[in-house]
Amino acid sequence: MRHILNKLKGHPHVKAETTYGILFAVGFCHLLNDMIQSVIPAMYPILKANLGLTFAQIGVITLVFQLTSSIFQPFVGRYADRHPQPYSLSAGMCFTLAGLLALAFSSHFLTILLAVAIVGCGSSVFHPEASRVAQMASGGRKSLAQSIFQVGGNGGSAVGPLLAALVILPYGQHAVGWFAVAALLASVILVRVGSWYSLMLSGMERLGGVRRAACRLSEGRVRWALAILVVMIFSKYFFNACMTSYFTFFLIEKFGLTVQASQFCLFAYLAAFAAGTLLGGFMGDRYGRKYVILFSILGAAPFTLALPYLNLFWTLVMSVLIGLVISSAFSAIVVYATDLKPDKVGMIAGVFFGLMFGLGGIGSAFFGWMADIAGIEFVFRVSTWLPLLGVIAVFLPDIKPTGGKRG
Repeated sequence: MRHILNKLKGHPHVKAETTYGILFAVGFCHLLNDMIQSVIPAMYPILKANLGLTFAQIGVITLVFQLTSSIFQPFVGRYADRHPQPYSLSAGMCFTLAGLLALAFSSHFLTILLAVAIVGCGSSVFHPEASRVAQMASGGRKSLAQSIFQVGGNGGSAVGPLLAALVILPYGQHAVGWFAVAALLASVILVRVGSWYSLMLSGMERLGGVRRAACRLSEGRVRWALAILVVMIFSKYFFNACMTSYFTFFLIEKFGLTVQASQFCLFAYLAAFAAGTLLGGFMGDRYGRKYVILFSILGAAPFTLALPYLNLFWTLVMSVLIGLVISSAFSAIVVYATDLKPDKVGMIAGVFFGLMFGLGGIGSAFFGWMADIAGIEFVFRVSTWLPLLGVIAVFLPDIKPTGGKRG
């Protein structure tokens, strides 16, 4: 029996040490996955110039990508809760590989939409199962585990525009094909992660399953808390969609920066975003996820409100502070939500990752339409009010998640 328990040491409902090797492996693959995805918005200035696209068409590209990344995630997660597929992680990365190669050689708006849709499908397979693996390897430190997984993705999102500035801008659209090497590497690593995942599942079956903890809140309060979390995701990712898709255009128009210089500025924001995610994981386990959520989103509001009215230096300083603060919420939100529904980790992770991508896509399309009508600077004056919605986090109930820390 001890041998089986040792195999199960990373299960989220078995008290044992954190399996850092697996966490760093899925975090690194998340970095590669999101690095690839972040190349798509980093290519927007090239695609706009080469194909004569409007801001609205750029928004549609993001919308298609984000919707295909989001729509399937809850269904994949729900299926994985009932029928785990350890090697689906590697299979999802193969979709990303195919989409990348298609994007490198797309020369029409519709083929670009098809290529980003394929990349989005790969993402929808990867995120729910990888989030389940992170919680299985957490050893009870779920906020830390989720933040290690998430910081990989945010780090990839930060590196993507930097690599785009160094590789794609000088060498053109076809250089996107070089990123296929990253997808191939991630696919190989995820085969090994799948082997560990399969071993864990086998051990669980031999033990006859592991009893899951139940949330002590009533079903009505659970639904209320989930609704608040959805509003938090809306506030955070509508604003973040504006930053990731249009911050470069804002800097180019207002301050006359070059495309390459604006990409480096976007990298600074996204790097701060990645650092804040890891900080939020430590704080969530120590101080409670509810308070991290409240601090993260509402706490960013003073900085976002000032952003459109500053000179270049302070705009860059403020964007880094915003990224650092507002990013700390997502890991806490996902873990808080899975504590509300501990028997549906895959589905809940899929829902919230899906909302992250879906709302980001809708926000990008909406702000692109608004930019065509009223201009980029107007878009930033409007979007910076969104973090004020974070005030409703005060109505989240306190919960006692698995692991004995208050939520």
